[in-house]
Amino acid sequence: MAYFDHNATTPVAPDVLAALLPVLSESYGNASSIHQHGQRAKQLLETARRQLAARLGCSPKEIVFTSGGTESNNLALAGTHRHVITSSLEHPAVAQPLARLPNLTVLHPNSDGLITPEALRAALRPGTSLVSIMHANNELGCLQPIAELAAVAHETGAIFHSDGVQVPGRLPLNLSTLGVDLYSLSGHKMYAPKGIGALYVRQGVELHPQLFGGRHESGRRAGTENVPGIVALGAAAARPLADLTALRDRLEAGLLAAVPDSIVNCAASPRLPNTTNIRFAGLEGEALVIGLDLRGFSVSSGAACSSGAVEPSPALLAIGLTREQAKSCIRFSLGESNTINEVDELIVAVTASVNHLRKLSPTYV
Repeated sequence: MAYFDHNATTPVAPDVLAALLPVLSESYGNASSIHQHGQRAKQLLETARRQLAARLGCSPKEIVFTSGGTESNNLALAGTHRHVITSSLEHPAVAQPLARLPNLTVLHPNSDGLITPEALRAALRPGTSLVSIMHANNELGCLQPIAELAAVAHETGAIFHSDGVQVPGRLPLNLSTLGVDLYSLSGHKMYAPKGIGALYVRQGVELHPQLFGGRHESGRRAGTENVPGIVALGAAAARPLADLTALRDRLEAGLLAAVPDSIVNCAASPRLPNTTNIRFAGLEGEALVIGLDLRGFSVSSGAACSSGAVEPSPALLAIGLTREQAKSCIRFSLGESNTINEVDELIVAVTASVNHLRKLSPTYV
């Protein structure tokens, strides 16, 4: 079975697993305890904090460990806000907490999937206190101009948060120069286990804790630290990045050549090097996902199941696709274990599956 769904989750890398396992069996102390077992756990935790800070280009003091991207986003967005600006591209972990706010402006991307600095500047008000724009969209792979957007937000004194979950395992980062105030990430998107993440909090930025019961993480996130998960996240952060651009481009070129009426969404935009989202006219993406699964390939569609009904992705609708077009999209997200042979075999499988489904489709002529 070939796996092309790394934006959903990545496998735990062998070297990350090797770093994790001894902590479970040998370094099991509570990092808040003052005895040797506790202090050994504390040393491992702080080593991992330094490893992650080195990957992100920030100070270790600016790292708060959490249970994952969802908690990091919710922690970043907490507090009383006068006026908040976000985008229609956001993951539900950002969109849903913000939807409850009474004074929210939602920016829509252009057809290339981008939020422009001009659009953000036009939406700013004297009372804008928070702007939250994701760094890379999980479905389209579009990379937003975060440095420019953060600079615009700061013109009126707003705090700038970015959901960066898809980025740290795929691109170099320097948060100190990127200009963000808050930045969320998740371990299972970068070859670490599920259940561990972090929030970057720029020094001087006020954070409103959501968990209480101890002084863990310098009072910013109560609860006994998940030392094994943190060690694994640190090990993942220390790994070299794999450049998957050539493989992604090979996949795109092969599919566009072999499958008529196929279009790469947001092809003109800066994108994650591992991600492509392709629209195949005249079919349902869910059917193609199932067909490829039967042929030995794991991919994902641009639709999500909600309340028993398959609805088109809000991100795909936001870039101007119709409901029918949005439902015909497939996301292929590559990982470091994928090979040229797997990509070539995937092209053959997609071509055969699309041809079969189009023969059955009443809408494709």
